[in-house]
Amino acid sequence: MAKIINEPSHTFNEYLLIPGYSDDRAIPSNVDLSTPLTRFKKGEEPKIKMSIPMISAIMQSVSGPDLAVALAREGGVSFIYGNQSIESEAEMIKTVKQYKAGFVESDSNITPDSTIADLLKLKEKTGHSTVAVTEDGTKNGVLVGIITSRDYRPSKMDLDTKVSEVMTPFSKLIVGHVNDSLKHCNNMIWDNKLNQLPIIDEDNRLRYLVFRKDYENHKLYPNELLDEDKRYIVGAGINTRDYKTRVPALVEAGADALCLDSSEGYSAWQEQALDWIKANYPDIPVGAGNVVSREGFRFLADHGADFIKIGIGGGSICITRETKGIGRGQATSVLEVAAARDEYFAETGIYVPICSDGGIVHDHHITLALAMGADFVMLGRYFARFDESPTNKIMINGTYYKEYWGEGSARARNWQRYDNGEASKLTFEEGVDSYVPYAGPLKENVAMSMYKVKSTMCNCGALSIKELQEKAVLTLVSETSIVEGGAHDVLEKNKTRNFK
Repeated sequence: MAKIINEPSHTFNEYLLIPGYSDDRAIPSNVDLSTPLTRFKKGEEPKIKMSIPMISAIMQSVSGPDLAVALAREGGVSFIYGNQSIESEAEMIKTVKQYKAGFVESDSNITPDSTIADLLKLKEKTGHSTVAVTEDGTKNGVLVGIITSRDYRPSKMDLDTKVSEVMTPFSKLIVGHVNDSLKHCNNMIWDNKLNQLPIIDEDNRLRYLVFRKDYENHKLYPNELLDEDKRYIVGAGINTRDYKTRVPALVEAGADALCLDSSEGYSAWQEQALDWIKANYPDIPVGAGNVVSREGFRFLADHGADFIKIGIGGGSICITRETKGIGRGQATSVLEVAAARDEYFAETGIYVPICSDGGIVHDHHITLALAMGADFVMLGRYFARFDESPTNKIMINGTYYKEYWGEGSARARNWQRYDNGEASKLTFEEGVDSYVPYAGPLKENVAMSMYKVKSTMCNCGALSIKELQEKAVLTLVSETSIVEGGAHDVLEKNKTRNFK
């Protein structure tokens, strides 16, 4: 006979937080939202710690290179979608890692004998206005000069003019050397009023470029998440089919973390993938999931998952519960898995962070997920609305929207994500193709969302996520109280027509 759980599973919308005592330190500017992304032993620090509790969903319509950079600047992590070719995903990882590195490997290089026409073609391809001129045109060739957009005017000169005739030659360049610290290089830039500083080795070969704008960006993004080499941290989604070839390519490209992307993670396939990755790439963190039960968490934790995602069927574009009849309310799932996480930590001394994936509709749902035990949340619809998501912006009836589709939809399944070798023609969708209201740039929206989270935490007397989880008092609410919690029994001005 089937086991029956008689109590209902609940969603975030069915809970409210009861305010706690707030002392005079409880102001948003004092709240620390940092949180571990990866497992760690008691008394140690996690390999990756985020500044804010947000990661982006492993989706074609969400996590491209632009969003990965924008989110890393705010202190979160994007996981580039794996529902594409290995080569394409690896290239996206490289794009993020090369975007800003303190010491940047030059990917815009040209020979001194090249023409201005050649230079313009290179600029169109890379989008970079600063180009290193090396003897052989390679990124590590002997440096002979630098050319920028200030050195030439295409409309006023012969396009057959050689680069060597207009570049700033090596003899007039101020350069740094490979053993110089980033701080020293930045000081050289400021002291000499430079926009960029070439870094060379003892043979005058170009190794890196350091840019003034990277220093200025750091001041604009104090929470940015960087690796040891001052490059943005980025994750990569993987599957349980081609991981033996995909993982090496993604690690080589610079991925800081991996995550198995599946609607259901309590399986032999994730067991096999985790075991192989841990045996062959023990230093690369890998997340797994999704699960909704204590047993699912324990299974993945025992097989080395560095973080575990929670949620089945709660996403705004997911119809898994409708089509397959499996899943669980997101709030109940988080509460049970959080309890399992704490039990595992008490038993083993190993803390495995958990991620609430799905079910977030309003900003306060993020706070509820954290209060219930999640270390961070994964968001799809939320990020799909922004300028930096990889989809098109479309106007419908005078309002801008962005395209958004699920990885279980027919649109995403072009990469046969659910084909485990059976080559079955009997397929069905577990996601929909949709639109979400356009919301502008990521930075402004994330800043507002996190401010709301901090404000609510202050109402609970908590200045950190851990303290919130210790102090939080949650109450179930009725349908009537949900109605009571919004504007009611009034005529709102901004929702009327010809109101005077």
